[in-house]
Amino acid sequence: MPAIPNGDNDADLMRMALQEAREAGLSGEVPIGAVVALDGKTQGRGRNSPISLNDPTGHAEILAIRDAANKIGNYRLTGATLVSTVEPCLMCLGAALHARIGRIVFGAADPKVGATDILARLDREGALLNHRFQVTGGILAEEASNLILEFFQNRRAGEAAGDDDVVD
Repeated sequence: MPAIPNGDNDADLMRMALQEAREAGLSGEVPIGAVVALDGKTQGRGRNSPISLNDPTGHAEILAIRDAANKIGNYRLTGATLVSTVEPCLMCLGAALHARIGRIVFGAADPKVGATDILARLDREGALLNHRFQVTGGILAEEASNLILEFFQNRRAGEAAGDDDVVD
């Protein structure tokens, strides 16, 4: 459980998540990474792995939450911070709610499947959510966005060249 480096905590944690994202991209997965921090220490890490795991729930955020829960021996991660390179989807936010994550930090917004606005809207409309968390977006957003853009540009270039090794 490495201690979080001193300095800007969100940016330091995002750098760790970006490293996980790079590793995911190198293995042919969409480059998304996540970390969970609790009590000043990194407790969990995850990288996007649905293809290699043959598991549609193999999102970076889910895997980081699982890793943290296993390390601390409790499925409740009360007060923890979940940091993801990309805005989490609804499934990942649902897992964060159940884990009682206290704060979500993300890099790049995801206008297609990012769901932080959905939960904020439900909360304003009086939905009976059993837990709430703070959300901070835009941390190292350009670097996170560029990882995704470069990955898909390279993938499209491979498809155009007839590369049979392009991951679907």
